[in-house]
Amino acid sequence: MTDFKLSKLNSILSELDPSVIAFSGGVDSSFLVYMAMKLKKPRMIAVTISTPYIPAREVGEAVKFAREHRIEHRVLEMGFDEMIRHNPGDRCYLCKKILFEKIAGFAKSVGYPVLLDGSNADDSVEIRPGLRALKELSVRSPLTEAGLTKDEIRHLLLKESLLIWDKPAMACLLTRIPYDTEITASMLKMIENAEDYLLSRGYPGTRVRLHGDVARIECMPGYLTKIINDPEKDMIVADLKKFGFRYISLDLEGYRTGSMNPENFKK
Repeated sequence: MTDFKLSKLNSILSELDPSVIAFSGGVDSSFLVYMAMKLKKPRMIAVTISTPYIPAREVGEAVKFAREHRIEHRVLEMGFDEMIRHNPGDRCYLCKKILFEKIAGFAKSVGYPVLLDGSNADDSVEIRPGLRALKELSVRSPLTEAGLTKDEIRHLLLKESLLIWDKPAMACLLTRIPYDTEITASMLKMIENAEDYLLSRGYPGTRVRLHGDVARIECMPGYLTKIINDPEKDMIVADLKKFGFRYISLDLEGYRTGSMNPENFKK
């Protein structure tokens, strides 16, 4: 079945030439640009957006991946749009529309009429407000159209011996802050520094949710016990406080998507 889906993906990509691919550096978009590159189609450009609310580490990883695989790549710098300054409830829709309008503008400037993204088949069955923005902007999602799921994409990346196959899911820093909160540069820096630090300490995929001066740490499965029993736990707490947090807390439920969404709070 996977071979059939892969064949279908190649067929779709061959038809969508020339194209611009929105490339975040995550598992899905990395797989998409890699497969497009393997088709040896010169008229494909991967585009990454750099904004204050996307971790610099993730942009750097996208640049590195593109360079290693000789993928034509552009990084577009973008400021903080005031439409999402207060982290509104429809933030994901607005953010996706803002980012893809920027990429669409680039695509038009180079004369590439087709805009692609890395949404997969699993995304279509989940609540993803950003998908509405993609539909409005006529963005194509070849992985979804081919029926490829996240697990299948990871398996195919592993088959290609690409280390990115087990990279944790990514999300912008705005998801770490409660809705209807005015976002400041210092908030974003605190979160980014804390997550980069925890990654360096051996805790990949960790989310640091910001609640005032409290850091609520969500660990990936398997890392909760590790951080509790870490012999350098006191040093980790002290180092995290240096980034501006007053209190460091550990969420016993661990990492889960949408934990800041109002519907996930139990009364």
